[in-house]
Amino acid sequence: MTDSALQSKVHAATRDDDSDGMSYLESLPRRLVTLYLPLFIILVVLLFPFYWMALTSIKPDEQLIDMDKFNPFWVVHPTFKHISKLLFETQYPRWLWNTMYVAVGATTLSIIASVLAAYAIVRLRFKGADTVGILIFFAYLVPPSILFIPLASVIQAYGLFDSPLSLILVYPTLLIPFSTWLLMGYFKTIPYELEECALIDGASRWQILVKIVVPLAIPGLISAFIFSFTLCWNEFIYALTFLQSTPNKTVPVAIVNEFVDGDIYKWGSLMAGALVGSLPLVILYAFFVEHYVSAMTGAVKE
Repeated sequence: MTDSALQSKVHAATRDDDSDGMSYLESLPRRLVTLYLPLFIILVVLLFPFYWMALTSIKPDEQLIDMDKFNPFWVVHPTFKHISKLLFETQYPRWLWNTMYVAVGATTLSIIASVLAAYAIVRLRFKGADTVGILIFFAYLVPPSILFIPLASVIQAYGLFDSPLSLILVYPTLLIPFSTWLLMGYFKTIPYELEECALIDGASRWQILVKIVVPLAIPGLISAFIFSFTLCWNEFIYALTFLQSTPNKTVPVAIVNEFVDGDIYKWGSLMAGALVGSLPLVILYAFFVEHYVSAMTGAVKE
């Protein structure tokens, strides 16, 4: 028997021994405990709030009030009265438009500023760039409850109080720090040699940013956009402070103010508003979740 044949048999035997030794990891009881049970718990925790919102939004009023007579985790004779009232008897479509307008506007401004800031810190290599990057991230850690009072004074001075435009100008104070930090990590994964070649060919920094860096950083930009859009969509403190009239409110503030009267909660319409308001974010994550995860992974690695 040749040496090569003998070595092949030894390797095959070793593989068989390894597979037999690890076979207990593939047993059904072990998979149930280590894989399926944790996945089931995670799914229940994540999906139960949506199930509860959907269930409450289609329950008749008597089933919402009398928990002893009716099963709270199921519905008998579902109704769409609450959803119909939300969409056709309130200004919910206007609130939804205000929320979309504010989220898109503030996110666009934040992404533009974050791209410029992140590229300058990572690529221009000026003295103290690392310190600036750290300070920008620390700015994200400042609680909004500290900033909304001075910002309210500024908004009042410029005559933007009770206007959605005020939120478009204020939200970037929350969005730019984290988006800049995220894009800094992603820009570092782009080979610098590409920019050096472009500089040798006579390209300007602006051309390099627009034609090389930004196209390669699309997953990072999508990730930053999703984060910023989600934060704008769900933000409550600034929207509650700067918007007073009902037609100008955003969804998170409007459904609380309009469907809660003292200690009386209109749970059907309240949950219907929360459910419908969450659908745009669900759609957004469903289409771009892979880009979001890849960009977050790239940023963390750096």
